[in-house]
Amino acid sequence: MSTSSPRPIFGALAGLKVIDLSRVLGGPYCGQILADHGARVIKVEPPAGDETRAWGPPFADDGTAAYYNGLNRNKRDIAIDLSRPEGREIVLKLLEDADVLIENFKIGTLERWGIGYEQSLRERFPRLIHCRVSGFGADGPLGGAPGYDAVAQALGGLMSVNGTPDTGPLRVGVPVVDITTGLSAVIGVLLAVIERQRSGRGQFVEATLYDTAVSLLHPQSANWLQSGQTPKLSGNAHSNIAPYDKFLTQTCEVFLGIGNNGQWKKLCEFLGRPDMADEPRFATNADRFRERDALRALLEAYLLQVDGEWLCRELLAAGIPAGAVRTIPQVLTDPHTLHRDMVVQVEGVQGIGIPVKLSRTPGQARTMAPRFGQHTRELLIEHGYGAATIDVLIARGTIVEHVAT
Repeated sequence: MSTSSPRPIFGALAGLKVIDLSRVLGGPYCGQILADHGARVIKVEPPAGDETRAWGPPFADDGTAAYYNGLNRNKRDIAIDLSRPEGREIVLKLLEDADVLIENFKIGTLERWGIGYEQSLRERFPRLIHCRVSGFGADGPLGGAPGYDAVAQALGGLMSVNGTPDTGPLRVGVPVVDITTGLSAVIGVLLAVIERQRSGRGQFVEATLYDTAVSLLHPQSANWLQSGQTPKLSGNAHSNIAPYDKFLTQTCEVFLGIGNNGQWKKLCEFLGRPDMADEPRFATNADRFRERDALRALLEAYLLQVDGEWLCRELLAAGIPAGAVRTIPQVLTDPHTLHRDMVVQVEGVQGIGIPVKLSRTPGQARTMAPRFGQHTRELLIEHGYGAATIDVLIARGTIVEHVAT
């Protein structure tokens, strides 16, 4: 790993240098996670900037969309026109002591520029880990096609199991494929980093939206592979477990997740109906699943008489998985959310905290997302460029420098 850095950074990945050429969501999210845990991440933006800077409202005071700010903290930023040979030379300079390259260009773009992995980067930088995030990969019937989260949800089968018979297939409300593809990219990078400690060699890492969407189909995929029966839309109900569904209470909607017979017995005792646990039609999960309509009717008769928030607190205290259906404001102001440091403030800007907690080398939200071209000049100076050369590159439009106002 590289050891040079302009300022001390701590964390499990301290010393790892990452060049992040990616835009939008999956790639930047991967880069942010690495940065949260100490990697030195340099975000390279095109002259037009990462398009998510404009994906608002809402916007921060400097005009940057919240969408962008939520995916790019702890990075430094340089703006380079990679369509120009001298711009590509700057990136090659940045890569000389880099450990990881993240990119999500349309497949074939780097090769057209003469800097594809197999084409040149593997030989020139043998220790480099090149991580590509793409929609469908480079080959196969869909190879090279552009990928977006909702398209991957549709083609990858997720929409077909999300929704009810009344609504029809629905997109999951968050960009779950983009986000999990970013997580897959992180896993791939870290696997390659560990393997490099043995071999001394880097390698190509690929994470695609399509592969990730398919990997998320459990248990419906396992069910179909076993039974041959096409999964159907089931709303909030589980395709294998009962009761595992959303219910209406006197005050709010709640979700009960009863995963085993012990929890079912506890639930019956809590509801004052211990006899239900002994009924043959509800004795096992398979029994309950077959009789789920009758079971639901019995549960609703009780649940409609109680306060949902109180109910869920009592059930959780009794070891029974349950939760009120909450809004985003309720979640982000909840005492447990705050206790877990899942809302953080950096330089006056609030953001989501770090979900993976390490005891000795915890991650940290150190700096807010950078402004466009904020570190262009200082990064070039660090990599051996003189002030006069930098001024020429700016004048030519090869690089863009943020000027504070």
